[in-house]
Amino acid sequence: MELIDTHCHLTFEQLAGDIDEVLARSTAVGVNRWITVGTDPEHNRKAVEMAGRFENIYAAVGIHPHDAKDVTGETIAELKELAGNEKVVAIGEVGLDFHYNFSKQPDQRRAFATQLRIAHELNLPVIVHSRNAFEETMEILNQFLLFDGRLKGVVFHCFSGTTDQARIVLDHGFHISLTGVVTFKNAETARRVAKMIPVERLMLETDCPYMSPEPMRKQKINEPALMIHTANFLAGLKEMDPAEFADAVTATSKAFFGLP
Repeated sequence: MELIDTHCHLTFEQLAGDIDEVLARSTAVGVNRWITVGTDPEHNRKAVEMAGRFENIYAAVGIHPHDAKDVTGETIAELKELAGNEKVVAIGEVGLDFHYNFSKQPDQRRAFATQLRIAHELNLPVIVHSRNAFEETMEILNQFLLFDGRLKGVVFHCFSGTTDQARIVLDHGFHISLTGVVTFKNAETARRVAKMIPVERLMLETDCPYMSPEPMRKQKINEPALMIHTANFLAGLKEMDPAEFADAVTATSKAFFGLP
């Protein structure tokens, strides 16, 4: 069995200092490839460096909406340069976060649109962060697709929307990625969403070091090894053999990110 953690933050201090052991524990349960995702210039650089050191780690680079206020021409130039690295497989995570609004909304919109253009220019898929901003996120994506061109792929990571919103995402041909939140006792909406996503559009992630799945939820630091609990839970939800389910979502992830 093979699984890919399509969205983790291995460069964050909770995991980076113990990276060899983190990867060993992950590989032992069958989660043996990882996409470590950048959120700001520092972690973009660290993600590319880490991907260069480990064969089965890939990187995504982007400016998180929290940091949109700090985006400059130099920021974008460095992002484009890093995105040209052979181990970079996506632009992300990028998007809108109107829950915290750590950056003003106009700054978030500008940064998101700018990074969509980079993804288009470099023919890379996009990892989208959208929190309390679904309609606005779709508006920007639709405007881009209408006026600027196609995107290689779009995945809504750590999806927390409704079934109606999930249907909109799927109808656009986009993908949805789920975390261990789907295993939480009060996550009925997430489970309804999971049931409706075809495995050809479904990917799995930890978003570690956050949000450990049940039955490990009390573990303070999430890590890729724990994604096996999410995978097995979703296999049961979809009434599939765990190995068959793992093969299916892994094939989806490889195709989306262009992995060998």
